[in-house]
Amino acid sequence: MQRSPFKATVAAALAAALAAACIGAQAGTVTVLTSFPKELTTAYQKAFEAANPGIKIEILNKNTTASVAYVRELPEGQRPDVMWASAPDAFEVLSRYKLLQPAPDTVNKSAPAKIGNYPLNDPQGMYYGQALAGYGMMWNTRYLQAHKLPAPKEWSDLTRPEYFGHVAISSPSRSGTTQLTVETILQGEGWEKGWGQMLQMMGNAAAVTDRSFAVPDGVNNGQYGIGIVIDFFGLAGKYSGFPVDFAYPAMTAVVPANIALIAGAKNADEAKKFMAFTMSAPGQQLLFDPKISRLPILPYSMLKAPAGYPVPQEVAARAKVQFDSQLSESRYPVVISLFDQMVTFRLKELQAATKSIHEAAKALKAKPNAKGSELLAQARSLAYTPLVGEANVKNEEFLELFRKSRRDVAVSKQLTGMEQMWADKARANYERARQLADEARGLAR
Repeated sequence: MQRSPFKATVAAALAAALAAACIGAQAGTVTVLTSFPKELTTAYQKAFEAANPGIKIEILNKNTTASVAYVRELPEGQRPDVMWASAPDAFEVLSRYKLLQPAPDTVNKSAPAKIGNYPLNDPQGMYYGQALAGYGMMWNTRYLQAHKLPAPKEWSDLTRPEYFGHVAISSPSRSGTTQLTVETILQGEGWEKGWGQMLQMMGNAAAVTDRSFAVPDGVNNGQYGIGIVIDFFGLAGKYSGFPVDFAYPAMTAVVPANIALIAGAKNADEAKKFMAFTMSAPGQQLLFDPKISRLPILPYSMLKAPAGYPVPQEVAARAKVQFDSQLSESRYPVVISLFDQMVTFRLKELQAATKSIHEAAKALKAKPNAKGSELLAQARSLAYTPLVGEANVKNEEFLELFRKSRRDVAVSKQLTGMEQMWADKARANYERARQLADEARGLAR
């Protein structure tokens, strides 16, 4: 018996509604919390949505430190779905607070288990390597030529007087990649020597920028001569045609940029599809886009790499630092706070002390003076010794204070008081260092 046209129409409408409901159950909007630049996120958003028309990607851009705080503050059900950033220690923080959930089915098994001696994926299975990155220096070739400066090769080069006023870096409290760079130097050289080298480099700094993107932009356009950056900033500038080059110093590390499923994700299934896409061969191939220029996790035999492109395993084999993400995570808030109080907020005073130290050293080289050399040594010690000793950052009680929430009034008051003490001490040290250096220079006349 034939159905009436009316019944057939109703049946068709019900079938269409059911199909739409099924599609709706599978589709959704995936909110991706990331510190990555628009060039990268837009490329992945467009490619993924083209391959998965029922799923939309929403990009929520925050620097890594702010991203960690954002996830910690939100209740389950209101958090973003995916965390995507460079700093492995930031993922360690989220993991420790049980803010990540495993997604093992997203992993591409064609990727190696390790890069050098460093695990590609979290051994606990909470986050996964999606790209690789090393740390180094980029420079504007025209700028260096105009100022008759040699291209730097090692971090120690940037402590030399000829680079005074030509170096730029972003603040590690605002940039996860800069925090990794600072931590790499501290791990490679040791706490005391590492801070000494870092403070000498920063004494030569022209600027400490608010965002990491400002450093490569400034080097690309010739505002700064040299930038301390994660490799993809330098490589992106180079392969995009800017007059820049990039080098990995020996004291570097190659570590994964990571992606993870946030605990309580609203659209976990769709989020996993996006994560899997970023680690697939099509997703990895996007990393070679000149505007992105990142190192992939997949072997080059599975991809089409540009001629002369850095090979991650080769860079890792040359690197002298075996990065310890747990050590980095344990002292993460101390390092960024100490850097701000000694460098970011006291840059002018550090610059002034460094300028006087360079001038005194030059004068004493031309006309040696024993007393002057003694005063210069005192000036360097005052300017380039960290305000927090290594014993403190091995003290669990001290570290635990920095892990506590500043929403607690008592904790906030204690931390603010300590940071103010560091700031005051740094200011006094730099001023005294400048005075001693000027006195030393006077003895060489």
